[in-house]
Amino acid sequence: MADTLRLEDKADRVVATLDRPETRNAIDQELVDALHALCARLEDEPRILILTGAGGVFASGADIAQLRDRRAEDARRGINTRVFDRIAALPMPVIAAIDGYALGGGAELAYAADIRIGTPGVRIGNPEPGLGIIAAAGASYRLPRLVGEAHATELLLTGRILSGDEAYAWGLLSSLHEPEDLHQAAEKLADRIAALDPLAVRHTKTTLRAPAVAHPAIDLALQAELFESPEKHRRMTAFLERKSERKAERTSERKTEPKTERKQK
Repeated sequence: MADTLRLEDKADRVVATLDRPETRNAIDQELVDALHALCARLEDEPRILILTGAGGVFASGADIAQLRDRRAEDARRGINTRVFDRIAALPMPVIAAIDGYALGGGAELAYAADIRIGTPGVRIGNPEPGLGIIAAAGASYRLPRLVGEAHATELLLTGRILSGDEAYAWGLLSSLHEPEDLHQAAEKLADRIAALDPLAVRHTKTTLRAPAVAHPAIDLALQAELFESPEKHRRMTAFLERKSERKAERTSERKTEPKTERKQK
């Protein structure tokens, strides 16, 4: 794995940190290749992915020095598009923990995540038309689903950059945290997901990503699979046993409570 993408491997998750301090974590070909390699691992061994950036920056955008020299054939290859689509399609949830700049390709990387959290210092948006190009790595089809058609249209046609507070108000970020608390907040989200049935989580992500025409057929098909799952039976049995135990405890407590004396007439 390239030094530009630092990985922390855990049993149920991977924390991937973009680390190109000299370019504010701009996304170049080396980083794209590293993200593809990471995706290959997570496709074979599904785990939660936390994406973040080093140095108080998520990703300042695509590497302009490389982007300037790319030609029509490079655009058709979809260099960033392909890897962002692959990240979005990972089996388990992807959490983007965003601080500082998330611009252009950096914003589109964040859009590919399932959950985005950030700080008040976030600056996120797509200024590509100011550089003579369009946001072609997912913004046109992901951003409307995230913030609605009207907001997405304004952002993409004006190049407007949102602050962390604005991104939260628009629903682009699901929560805001101080920079020193951001990593812990991402880990807590991962903890909550990891406590659930992995197959149910994967199927939930599949239904969320499915086009409207696929519903409700896809929901029912995946639910049918889960209804036959031993894990569903185990978890529901455990739930009912805990419920029965709590009921027995409450009954026992009532029996042992001292009876109040009747008031004297």
